[in-house]
Amino acid sequence: MKTKKIDNLDDFLGTVLIPVFETSIKNLKPIKFNDIEVSSKVFYGKKDSCYIVEKNDIIYIFIGLGKELDYKSLKTILRRISFKEKESFSSKVVLNIPNEFTDDQVEATVSGLLLGTYSLGHYKNQEEHPFLNLDFELRVLSKIDFSKTINKAIKIASAQLETLRLVDLPPNKVTPKYLTNWAVDRGAKHGFNVEILGIEESKIHGLGAFLAVGKGSDNEPQFIIMKYSPKEKVGAMKHVGLVGKGITFDTGGLNIKTAGMVHMKCDMAGGAAVFGAMRLIADLQLPIQVTAIVPCAENSVDSKSFLPSDVIKSYSGNSIEIIDTDAEGRLVLADGLSYLIKNYSPEYIVDIATLTGSSVGTFGYECGALFTNNESISKKIQQAGDAIGERLWPLPLWDVYKQDIESDIADVKNYSGKPVAGAISAAKFLEFFTQEHDAWVHLDIAGVAFGDDEFAKSKHATAYGVHLLTKFIENL
Repeated sequence: MKTKKIDNLDDFLGTVLIPVFETSIKNLKPIKFNDIEVSSKVFYGKKDSCYIVEKNDIIYIFIGLGKELDYKSLKTILRRISFKEKESFSSKVVLNIPNEFTDDQVEATVSGLLLGTYSLGHYKNQEEHPFLNLDFELRVLSKIDFSKTINKAIKIASAQLETLRLVDLPPNKVTPKYLTNWAVDRGAKHGFNVEILGIEESKIHGLGAFLAVGKGSDNEPQFIIMKYSPKEKVGAMKHVGLVGKGITFDTGGLNIKTAGMVHMKCDMAGGAAVFGAMRLIADLQLPIQVTAIVPCAENSVDSKSFLPSDVIKSYSGNSIEIIDTDAEGRLVLADGLSYLIKNYSPEYIVDIATLTGSSVGTFGYECGALFTNNESISKKIQQAGDAIGERLWPLPLWDVYKQDIESDIADVKNYSGKPVAGAISAAKFLEFFTQEHDAWVHLDIAGVAFGDDEFAKSKHATAYGVHLLTKFIENL
């Protein structure tokens, strides 16, 4: 999407989008825009409402914002207009920026409009959204030049759109190799380096936990390493490490899932969030060094699949007793974390994964579960999430939970076998492989990465984590 600032609507014919803050249903004063007046009896800016007027070949869409709104609500309101009212858009669209708008509100507005172009119909013959036309130019009517903010908003939404697509495309399309090709292509395009470890290289490096998960699939696992440094170096840069779970489909392995398997293409949503964040961080040229690892594998059922009661050796050198093959995400993350720490020594580490149903049982679909022993980092990443509507809430990592991962035969076991505290015991398992890193954060996003909303009839991706990770890194 290209944009252009304009100062007036002289000689304009097309569609005009007019966000309006709520006045009052009893207000006798009409809402005015140019020569258009709208009585408060029919529209007064109530949140989630809109009113369409056509006059002199111009379609005016008044968009109700309510009296107060947060970033996420504003983004959703504009996404809804873009998604549901696209038939009212011509090839020429003007966005009027209210005088009261802040930079964050402009960012949310433009991001929302671009996100409204997303459709689940990847394999349908359907008309493309007007905003996606290569020649389309959004005209911005504003007294202030918000071009820098608007460009950033477009980059945020573009990264989120790609992440939505990665998670929503079917697993026969999005294989580990597909994700390798995606990373290599986007790295070349946006400016980060990519290294790939296939089966043989992973064996040489000793990535035993990672390889065990992918043993039962014909789709070769791929250990994807991405490295970003800004083009212009600014003094001593901070170094952040990211690790994302990239299970492209999860049958549960030999502990096969008995329900909900149809949605398991979303089990790589944590990895997709890391992919999207790397694209966005490089696109924004943030002055920070980032190393990201996404271990990608398919957890399938086959004669070669790893077994419950197997003992495998991880990259760290520690042995792992397999209690449940459906607790596979933590295995690939364990090798990802160990490899990151040993070879790159980042100051900060964030891993992100659709890891446990337990986190959904605790928080529902409202926020992700946050685990860390670093209170300062906990506050920073929560603040980043609160600012953009990607919320997190902490759960404990108390030592008493260590007993849940203690094994008689190996250094550690991958599942407690208990029907309680599943998200916590999974986090304790990952902590075991962090070498007591003092700035490690684990995000369990099983309840927020994939779900129901007004933009599709079936469950689909949310792109949760892309903006969160980027904003957290930006504010370090």
